[in-house]
Amino acid sequence: QVQLVESGGGLVQAGGSLRLSCAASGRTFSTYTMGWFRQAPGKEREFVARISSSGTNRYYADSVKGRFTISRDNAKNTVYLQMNSLKPEDTAVYYCARQSLFTNDYNQWGQGTRVTVSS
Repeated sequence: QVQLVESGGGLVQAGGSLRLSCAASGRTFSTYTMGWFRQAPGKEREFVARISSSGTNRYYADSVKGRFTISRDNAKNTVYLQMNSLKPEDTAVYYCARQSLFTNDYNQWGQGTRVTVSS
């Protein structure tokens, strides 16, 4: 069972930046597509970004495109989410997740890190 541990959340003013990290246990990290999701208070969890196993392909939700950048360092078993030009509506708990090798489902999740953007 892989462990995913997010860090880097916090309180930031609108227009500011944060970088989230997600460290994975195990020796097969580079095999998997990784994703970031978020859940705002009172809302359903939503997709934010994903990155292919090699880092070559990246995909973003329209709401964060141009502001957020997903990246990974397979040597460090870590995936990142650089968040710039933050808005109050980005306030949420952010989760990293590992995609199944056989389906498009994400079946391993971290515990989440809270991001609060003040106006």
